[in-house]
Amino acid sequence: MKKALIIGAAGFVGSYLIDHIQKNCIWSITVTKMEHERISQTGVGIRDLDILDYSQVAALLKDVRPDYIFHLAAQSSVELSWQNPGMTVDVNIKGSLNVLNGIFELDYKPRILLIGSGEEYGRVKESEIPIIEDNAVRPGNLYAVTKVCQNMIGSIYAQAYGMQIMMVRAFNHIGPNQTPQFVVSDFCKQIAEIENGSQEPVVRVGNLGARRDFTDVRDIVRAYVLLIEKGVPGELYNVGSGQAVSIREILDKIIQFSDTPVSVEIDPAKMRPVDVHVIEADITKLKKCTGWFPVIPLETTLEETLDYWRRELLK
Repeated sequence: MKKALIIGAAGFVGSYLIDHIQKNCIWSITVTKMEHERISQTGVGIRDLDILDYSQVAALLKDVRPDYIFHLAAQSSVELSWQNPGMTVDVNIKGSLNVLNGIFELDYKPRILLIGSGEEYGRVKESEIPIIEDNAVRPGNLYAVTKVCQNMIGSIYAQAYGMQIMMVRAFNHIGPNQTPQFVVSDFCKQIAEIENGSQEPVVRVGNLGARRDFTDVRDIVRAYVLLIEKGVPGELYNVGSGQAVSIREILDKIIQFSDTPVSVEIDPAKMRPVDVHVIEADITKLKKCTGWFPVIPLETTLEETLDYWRRELLK
């Protein structure tokens, strides 16, 4: 039986990845979390791990010796990267190096998926939309810079040491159980709070003009599993819907799912110091390699995320 290791499984994506593997793959699963985190799924081996402690990382890899490694551990909030750049650099760069060096020291060749971000492309030109993997990267925030560095390191290790590393640039993924640090979950939580009377009928927003490529997290993890099985070592793949949608359109769709009248107000605290107007993926390379394409409609994801917050606020 193949063995999968999910590093950083307590986050938003990790729970969905566990569910997908358990339903669709005959693999044993070991997952890691930080000491204070919880993982509710059963049928998996759970380990506490400080990604910044190389001795812990090396010991885990030696003990589990997985066939597949999904490296999800990251500081993934753009907003938080502005507030705490040092921690973002440590987790996203040093943490990834610890994983790659731990594997290199064991001298075997598991298949590894490094998760980057569509934010890496940054300030793209109109002529570059949709964005292909070979496009220039012009990161516009600290989080994106760390992910560019992580994927460059992964590419170098694959070339220099023959390691089976595939890199991903995942565009905005959304769905139930995402924290309100992210725009779709933030909007849904605010609407649910307005509905139950805990917030005045005003949705506070940042830049509504930005256009982003949104994909349901359940489609995203399906792509990850296909890539770790079929991806070409040393290659980088965009994972997204291939269709940019404005934040304004996202907000309007969510509001339509509610019968409660609301107004919209710009909140300066939600505006980024630097923002990128449009990010949209070209997913041709991913489709050719794996046959993957997104199947969950955006409207379904938005409505399910709103329903999730309605339930959460009743607890």
